[in-house]
Amino acid sequence: MEEWRQCGRWLIDCKVLPPNHRVVWPSAVVFDLAQALRDGVLLCQMLHNLSPGSVDLKQINFRPQMSQFLCLKNIRTFLKVCHDKFGLRNSELFDPFDLFDVRDFGKVISALSRISHHSIAQIKGIRPFPSEDTALNEDDVYRSLEELADEHDVGEDDIYDCVPCEDEGDDIYEDIIKVEVRQPMIRYMQKMGMTEDDKRNCCLVEIQETEAKYYKTLEDIEKSYMMPLKQVLTPQEMEAIFVNLEDIIKVHFALLRAIDLNMVSGGNGLGKIFLDFKERLLIYGQYCSHMEHAQKTLDELIATREDVKSKVEECTMKVQEGKFKLQDLLVVPMQRVLKYHLLLKELVSHSTDQPERQQLKEALEAMQDLAMYINEVKRDNETLKKISEFQCSIENLQVKLEEYGRPKIDGELKVCSIVNRTKQDRYIFLFDKVVIVCKRKGYNYELKEIIELQFYKMSDDPMNNRDMKKWSYGFYLIHLQGKQGFQFFCKTEDTKRKWMEQFEMAMSNIKPERATANQHNFQMHTFEKNTNCRACKMLLRGIFYQGYYCSRCGAGAHKECLEVITICKISPHDLEPGLPQSGPKMVAIRNYHGTPAPPGKTPLTFQTGDVIELLKGDPDTSWWEGRLIQTLKTGYFPSSCVKPCIDPKPFLSCPTRQSSREMDYCVYPWFAGNMERQQADNLLKSHSSGTYLIRERTAEAERFAISIKFNDEVKHIKVIEKDNWIHITEAKKFESLLELVEYYQSHSLKESFKLLDTTLRYPYKSRERSNSRASTRSPAASCASYNFSFLSPQGLNFSSQSSAPFWSVFTPRVVSTAVARYNFAARDMRELSLREGDIVKIYSKIGGDQGWWKGEANGRIGWFPSTYVDEEGVQ
Repeated sequence: MEEWRQCGRWLIDCKVLPPNHRVVWPSAVVFDLAQALRDGVLLCQMLHNLSPGSVDLKQINFRPQMSQFLCLKNIRTFLKVCHDKFGLRNSELFDPFDLFDVRDFGKVISALSRISHHSIAQIKGIRPFPSEDTALNEDDVYRSLEELADEHDVGEDDIYDCVPCEDEGDDIYEDIIKVEVRQPMIRYMQKMGMTEDDKRNCCLVEIQETEAKYYKTLEDIEKSYMMPLKQVLTPQEMEAIFVNLEDIIKVHFALLRAIDLNMVSGGNGLGKIFLDFKERLLIYGQYCSHMEHAQKTLDELIATREDVKSKVEECTMKVQEGKFKLQDLLVVPMQRVLKYHLLLKELVSHSTDQPERQQLKEALEAMQDLAMYINEVKRDNETLKKISEFQCSIENLQVKLEEYGRPKIDGELKVCSIVNRTKQDRYIFLFDKVVIVCKRKGYNYELKEIIELQFYKMSDDPMNNRDMKKWSYGFYLIHLQGKQGFQFFCKTEDTKRKWMEQFEMAMSNIKPERATANQHNFQMHTFEKNTNCRACKMLLRGIFYQGYYCSRCGAGAHKECLEVITICKISPHDLEPGLPQSGPKMVAIRNYHGTPAPPGKTPLTFQTGDVIELLKGDPDTSWWEGRLIQTLKTGYFPSSCVKPCIDPKPFLSCPTRQSSREMDYCVYPWFAGNMERQQADNLLKSHSSGTYLIRERTAEAERFAISIKFNDEVKHIKVIEKDNWIHITEAKKFESLLELVEYYQSHSLKESFKLLDTTLRYPYKSRERSNSRASTRSPAASCASYNFSFLSPQGLNFSSQSSAPFWSVFTPRVVSTAVARYNFAARDMRELSLREGDIVKIYSKIGGDQGWWKGEANGRIGWFPSTYVDEEGVQ
């Protein structure tokens, strides 16, 4: 038997591949195994199975499809554990690209063979490979794999149905909530002669009794854990672990009471109860958002503090005699809230009274909407974690990547500008709004360019690949106003197609076809509060960029609802001149032509001396919104481009350039006013490295100085003003202090001072506020990944919309058909767009309880929300 087949069987014995995986099929080829391993997930899982704890699974990206960055990170984690924990030498391992690009799969097989012979694996009693009857001279088998890897994405195969898929949370829920209630009920419902009314009553009893059992579980957590742990934990630690569980307990006390009262009268009003409680149950979004951090905090406290460990163990023995750990119980609330729509669906099917049935249907839709909302919260948290990893790996990046939407794809391309035709090797991160162009720098990346997609259109290269060579499959980004464009070159035709599809999807997200329908002006938007779609009345789901916001009337909408939303309540003529000019006036101190562009906003361009009415501006933010007095145009601009205007009239014509002594810098978060050197030392020493301020030196010849915390010291730099120029070194001069500050915010001070390798990173006034926002706003700050999945399509091998892989010997089996109830607009190439009335062939319901099915409609295959279709029947 070939060595790779033996490797596949060994991985099955290690319980990382299922016994019926395609690698053991007679028709299997070696690329089936390579494809299953290319993202590094199964390799890390294998090490964890052989030696529990050797790999921190919270640091593994279980769903890295379409991301070369995340796949390589997983592979590097595997290699590091092999070296550090299993003692393998680097020469016995392989380069990450040997697996990801399948350049040398023989080395991968060889490394796995060494692990199979390791004493740790031998203790498990798993037979190593290869055996003595192994076929020799297998080099030819591996030679064509790199070409196959070029043609197929990592995410094309159903590889995640073989990972122990983080579903223990659901098992715990069943054990705690269901085991004593459901089995007798199932036996009862199986008896012959039951009427629909009998079945309805069984459903009602199940809802009531499981809710009572769930509420008791919440009480156990509160009385047996929360109250005792207050003795050893701070309020901040309590909040980090239990999040808003106190509020959840109050909601379910009221919900259980309402259900009990309703059951006394026969249960006819149960639908209305769930409709009334939908808004209150939205607090689960906060609970789910912080669950990863809660899990990590609890684990760290138990591992590092003996008093916490002892108290938790003591509390555990008081809850069902220690059967469930606190970590288990914290999973239950998330699982419970995702069961309501399933319970109501069963109740609807056995309700015959028409008014009651209609109300229950509305309640069912409300709970389905709630489940989808929580799904997107979880999904967005996973996305923000990935974005955070990207952010940490890109040097010189001064913006938050999450402001640019969701990542679509990343990988290596060759890039050239339309002017400079030299091809350069670049690593590309494509987001909804921008293209981040980087240069590889070891395991990190150096930022080279940020291309804002709203100013470009994509065009295919008509002279595509005349020479039939690799890296000659190209397409263009053409600037809409004739400025510099770019050309991208891909390795193969198939890679080019995938990149162009992702570009098209990104551009569709930021510029939907119907964004201006019915006099609206919709833009992708992050809603700070829970918002319902103006058209369908369902929630805009997730944490960031949940939908679209009309800048005219303030309506929110799903992408798929833009074409059916009612006419804008504020018509265009309402926005014409004549509005009161009540905002403070600012004067432009330098030109702004829209570059850099405000993230996700329309830029307001102006010339030096123009007067702008300030509509929205915070001293701690770098982007302000204003209206140009001369034209009444509105938009966003850098706050560093303007200063307060005391009397707007003299500035209607362009003034001459002002000296720094004539400008008022008090509005800027880095300006400290009159301050002595020692005061600056005292102020900055408690801040992190890179925090800075600009102070006035009242008794000195040079008026300004920069004080900056670098490592453990505060450094002071005099700012020189001479001959109408301002500088800290003769080599680089500026027209104003603002320009100087802006320049050194993105360029290291080592250009002037060799030992001062830092930029002006954090204005001292906004540093503490920024830290506060980061800790409360962005779940991506935590790199831990809670080790189970619910309602997340990314947990379901979210394959792209394509036909089955070429090596599959079977076509997809249609398990049923359905009719689309609503429109659904895909925001990702792995999703399947639907139109109301579409007939959908359903291929997989593996994620049915997680909210997503896989199917085909209009000749395309992908994932879609299961609640958006009505199933017709099983074929």
